Amino acid sequence: MSQQVIVHDPRGYPPRVTGKQLAQRLPNLSGKRLYLVDCLFDNSAAFMAQLRAWLRQHLPDLVTEIIRPRESWVDDPEMRATIAANGDAAILGVGL
Repeated sequence: MSQQVIVHDPRGYPPRVTGKQLAQRLPNLSGKRLYLVDCLFDNSAAFMAQLRAWLRQHLPDLVTEIIRPRESWVDDPEMRATIAANGDAAILGVGL
């Protein structure tokens, strides 16, 4: 005897996504300020510290600063404003 099975999709309903154009690429990083954004994921702080050490060794003219949002998964307008006002670029680190 066959039995009907109901399967529920745990992914829910994806949000509507609108594509945006990427920011212009910098011609070089010499003398620029790069913010390394530790997004508070597991191991992202360690990754950002290692990335910063590598950048200091290989691009000594680049100024790097690690910055963190107030909490994970929540927009931090103050942090974004700091990056926009003082930075030339940013890398978001999400860890493992």
